[in-house]
Amino acid sequence: AAVGAKVSDPEKVAEKDPNGVYQLYYEFHENVTKLVPHRVLALNRAEREEVLRVSVSLPYEQVQRNITERYPIKATSPFAQYLTSAMEDGYKRLLAPAMEREVRAELTRKAEEHAITIFAANLRNLLLQPPLRGRKVLGIDPGFRTGCKLTVIDETGTFIESDTIYLFQTGKAQQVLRNLLTRYGITVIAIGNGTASRETEQLVAGLIRELEGEGGKSGRIGYVIVNEAGASVYSASEIARQEFPTLDATQRGTISIARRLQDPLAELVKIDPKAVGVGLYQHDVDQKELADMLERVIVSCVNYAGVELNSASAALLKHVSGINNRVATAIVNYRGQHGPFKSREELHKVPGLGPATFVQAAGFLKVATGVEPLDNTFIHPESYAAARALLDVLPA
Repeated sequence: AAVGAKVSDPEKVAEKDPNGVYQLYYEFHENVTKLVPHRVLALNRAEREEVLRVSVSLPYEQVQRNITERYPIKATSPFAQYLTSAMEDGYKRLLAPAMEREVRAELTRKAEEHAITIFAANLRNLLLQPPLRGRKVLGIDPGFRTGCKLTVIDETGTFIESDTIYLFQTGKAQQVLRNLLTRYGITVIAIGNGTASRETEQLVAGLIRELEGEGGKSGRIGYVIVNEAGASVYSASEIARQEFPTLDATQRGTISIARRLQDPLAELVKIDPKAVGVGLYQHDVDQKELADMLERVIVSCVNYAGVELNSASAALLKHVSGINNRVATAIVNYRGQHGPFKSREELHKVPGLGPATFVQAAGFLKVATGVEPLDNTFIHPESYAAARALLDVLPA
């Protein structure tokens, strides 16, 4: 069997495909065994947009021998001619269209499964990027017309100050950047990868060279290009409004860019994973299957990396094993009322967090500065006695 595609209406192709996105498929023909998943999704999308007419063909001549072997017709039969015609008609009119639908459905199913697997791997790589904790960060959301938005956050991701610079005012822009870097002792800059990113990078790189020349130190300040996909979605979300009720959307988006460098996992879990841009054809696959898979990836990554109990947001905590949105909010509220957790055992005091939830979640929740050193490990509290016994018999 082969898949073929032709322009559905040659007179309107320029109107329906003005950028020639599907030009590769205008006269397309390929055996189904060689058809790669992304081409299946591209053909499906082009068909939905009425640019192409896609078909699966299995000519009768190729299957005639198989059919006659299974349903032989005696040449001596007086009805041989009619039976042969009926067989050909049955295949072309009834069986072939059904087979075409079945082949298309199977190709689409396999292509979507493959695509969702790729999207999940892409999301996992994004979430598990190494964090840059304990550093103040200057975040920059590049832009030409409205300027580049600047935001300074401290070591814990708390907002400090914001400003705006314009690329066509090079001298003034560099002075504003210089003042912020000097005032707060910033050593790393996060630049969004959107419009004007390259020009902003050139501006920042030029300033860094000047500062290094003046100070005589090399490598004191660095910058990183950060994927800003989904920052605008976060900036308009309820989570962002709750975190920064007095800031506008552009400032919240720039904070997200800076925080993605500090702790990608903690920041990206606040955004619908489909808005992060995990693949080209993410809108062409089964959305429920995609959402379920991406949610499983988030849960897997959060529990793989572990969560710092005294700094995690409710959006991050709710992905920990055993913890739902209600319990996550209760943990954050308790922390706000009673101060930082001193140990994992203190979780028992959180309203709504029962023994079963504690058993499930405790191993993934860490307390870095608590009274129990083992609380900053993946060792579960129920195994502390065994861990100490092991330490007693091991050489120092």
